Amino acid sequence: MLLHRVGVGDVYWWTVGMGTEERSPEVLGGGSSSPTPCLPDYQGANVAGIIPAFLSGAPIPSWVPQIAANASAVVLVVLDGLGWNQLAERHELAPNLSSLIGGPITTVAPSTTATALTSIATGLTPAEHGVLGYRMLMRGAVTNMLRWATDAGNRRHDVAPRELQPVRAFCGQRVPYVTSQELIGSSFSDAHLYGGVPHGYRALSSLPVVVAELVAGGASFVHAYYPGIDKIAHERGFGEFYDAELAATDHMIGDLLQRLPKDAVVVVTADHGQVEVGDQLVYPSDQLLRLVEVQSGEGRMRWFHSRPGAETELFDAALEEFGHIAWVKRRSEVIDEGWFGPHFPTPMVARLGDVVVAPFEPVSLFEAADTGPFELICRHGSLTEHEVLVPFIAGHGLR
Repeated sequence: MLLHRVGVGDVYWWTVGMGTEERSPEVLGGGSSSPTPCLPDYQGANVAGIIPAFLSGAPIPSWVPQIAANASAVVLVVLDGLGWNQLAERHELAPNLSSLIGGPITTVAPSTTATALTSIATGLTPAEHGVLGYRMLMRGAVTNMLRWATDAGNRRHDVAPRELQPVRAFCGQRVPYVTSQELIGSSFSDAHLYGGVPHGYRALSSLPVVVAELVAGGASFVHAYYPGIDKIAHERGFGEFYDAELAATDHMIGDLLQRLPKDAVVVVTADHGQVEVGDQLVYPSDQLLRLVEVQSGEGRMRWFHSRPGAETELFDAALEEFGHIAWVKRRSEVIDEGWFGPHFPTPMVARLGDVVVAPFEPVSLFEAADTGPFELICRHGSLTEHEVLVPFIAGHGLR
C-alpha cells in the first residue's frame, strides 16, 4: 500500500490500493528525522473525531472516506499498534487492508494505548478525558492505567473508573463493542467504554463472526478492537513474527468483509504506530534523578516530577542530557503547544509531571518501575510520524 500524492495546488489525493480519497497535505505532519514533532490534528483528521463523525449527528467531515457516509451499518475496527507507516511498508502482506480506501490521520499525545483508546471511544482529547498516559500520577501514586494498578495492587477501590473518566462513550449511545473476553469488566474498559454494550470473543477468528451477528441483528454501528499486532511488536519487534501477525490480522479483515452485506462498511484505524528500539535504552544520570520525586509516562514519553523547588534545575539538566535525542519540554510548553488538546482544564494539570522527554531518535528512557515480564523491542508514545500516523481506511462488505 504505497502512498502516492497526485494533484496540484492545495488539493491532493492519497491513493491506497485501487481507490482514492481527497486528503489535505497538512495531515502528514512532521517526520521522525526532523526536530519538529508530528502534533495531533485535534481539530481535523484525528482519531478523537471518528466517533463524533458517525454518531454526533453533525455533517460527516471531509477527511472521512465518503463510502461510509451512507452505509447501512458502520463497523469501526481498531487494530492496536498498526501505524500507517508500518502498514504502507508491508502492503504486500495485507491485500485486504490494502484494498481499502483512505489514508493516514493522526492519533493523540501521548501515542499510547490507554490515552488513544479513550479518545477514540469518547471523542474527547486527552486533556478533556484526563487519561494522560500509560502510567499517570493519580491521587499520589503513579498508576498503570491499563491495569489500573500500582506495584502495591489494584486501585479500583480508591479510584473508581467512572469517577476518573465519567463521560459516556459513543456520544452517549448504547453502541455494541466487541473486544477480547478477558478485557470485559476491567477497570480500564469501564473507564473508556462506559455506556457501551460489551460482546466478547476468545480467538481472532471469532471477531468477524460476532460482528456479523450484531450487524445482522440490526446494529447500525459496531466498535471492534484487536490487540494482537501491538503485542507482537512489543515482544518480537519487526520481522517474521510481526509479518505473520499482520497477515493473520489482514485475513481476519478479509473474513469480516466477506461476512457483511454490500451496503455495510468496515472502517479500520489504530491507536498508534511503532518504533523499533530494541536495546537502545537511555539511563538518566544519578545527578538528574536526584532532582526527581517520581517518574510517570513511559519510555518514549517520560514525565519527570521534580522535587520541590527544583523545576528549573531539572529542566536544564534534562535538556542538556537528552536534548540531542528527544524533545525536552516544560509542562507549560506542551500545554500551550496543544499536545493534549487545544483546551487543557486546570484540574488535569496535576496529572502531568514538570518536564517531559519525548525521544525523536529510536531510543527509550529506562525506569526500573516501568518494566514488565520481557524487554520491549518496539515502543511508542512519542510524536514521530511512525508513532502518530495511523490508518483511516474503509471498504464495503462483500456479501
